Amino acid sequence: MHHVKTRFRHVVPVAGLLGLLVVSAFSALARGQAPAATGVTVFEGARLIVGDGRAPIENATFTVSGTRVLQVGRAGDVRVPAGAARVNLAGKTVMPAIIDTHTHLSQTQEALTEDLRRRAFYGVGAAMSMGQDRGELPFQMRAATPPGGARFFTAGRGITMPEPGRSDVPYWITTEAEARKAVEELAALKVDLVKIWVDDRNGMYMKLTPALYGAIVDEAHRRGLRVTAHIFTLEDAKGLLRAGVDAFAHGVRDKEIDDEGLALFRARPNVVVVPNLPDRGVATSLSWLSESIPAPELQRLQEAATDRPAVQATFAIQARNLAKLHAAGVRIAFGTDGNTPWAPHVEMADMVAAGMTPMQVIVAATRNSADLLKLADAGTLEAGKSGDFIVLDANPLDDITNTRRIASVYLRGAAVDRARFKVGQTGQTTR
Repeated sequence: MHHVKTRFRHVVPVAGLLGLLVVSAFSALARGQAPAATGVTVFEGARLIVGDGRAPIENATFTVSGTRVLQVGRAGDVRVPAGAARVNLAGKTVMPAIIDTHTHLSQTQEALTEDLRRRAFYGVGAAMSMGQDRGELPFQMRAATPPGGARFFTAGRGITMPEPGRSDVPYWITTEAEARKAVEELAALKVDLVKIWVDDRNGMYMKLTPALYGAIVDEAHRRGLRVTAHIFTLEDAKGLLRAGVDAFAHGVRDKEIDDEGLALFRARPNVVVVPNLPDRGVATSLSWLSESIPAPELQRLQEAATDRPAVQATFAIQARNLAKLHAAGVRIAFGTDGNTPWAPHVEMADMVAAGMTPMQVIVAATRNSADLLKLADAGTLEAGKSGDFIVLDANPLDDITNTRRIASVYLRGAAVDRARFKVGQTGQTTR
């Protein structure tokens, strides 16, 4: 049985503009204060998590000019230009914006723009849509990021065997010639990854054979593309590793990875695994969403957040596999599946529950995910990188759920207008 984070699969519907919001003083300062003649803004006093695994910089100072980070260091080590605007972040923690490498977002320009802005509210700086995008719009949106929104990446149409009754967006192939033709078309569009599904959907369909996915991988590599695979079983993971797959869009879900499987992963050190852990199946408080989800919807979500032993068993298999792969040195990146903008904060907590440390999870969700998407200017907070960062009220290295305590978000050097997605006094979101 395939279990996913069902309570987080869809975007929460929101209502109209009502209520007045109080925005944090330093965030307002950053938006409202002109950066004087220098064009530089100085952020000072926070604990700064770079995103590459090194120890955080305490009492950090970093400077931003336009969309770029200029300098990062300890207070006193960074030269502050005269006349620069200053933002006091004392007591805060700063981390890079989250990069979600596995989503399925909306298919109209208006809805997709809203998706990307809502994800920015929760600290997501980039989102990759995995295989359910048809037409020109996804590539137009990739080329023109909406103001205040996360950057968008796309695999275009994924590739699978025929699955009548499911989505007809992906290429349905049955021959190696069709496999290579699909990759040829995707290469012409310059997709960011080629997405394939190797899954019989609980015995409902035929799945891609080794000959078919081998042709896809071969053709993609010939054309300078990488392939990521949706999988369920350990045996398919082994076959794909032998065929040269570049990444997995899910971990192994049917059983624990054996020694042969670990050996195959170790033999392919550049392979990336995006765990996409399922619902943990435990009762949990969702009160942290109260500022951004209307009360009736939040109540429905809370009522579904119960203890479910069968779901816990499914999570346990995947959690143990993640722990094994991470211990074996496999590179772990980050994705959430579906279209739930707050899901990254749930996934990060799940990854910690599976045995990773908060710092390891943050690296997976920032630097490693940027590397998977070939985002050279994102994923860490360093000189020359894009000014994409989250200001937190508490330290996520102490407790990963502190990533939910967001004071402000900056993308491309500008503060995101988070007030429009907050719940007003009526219990509805302001927009």
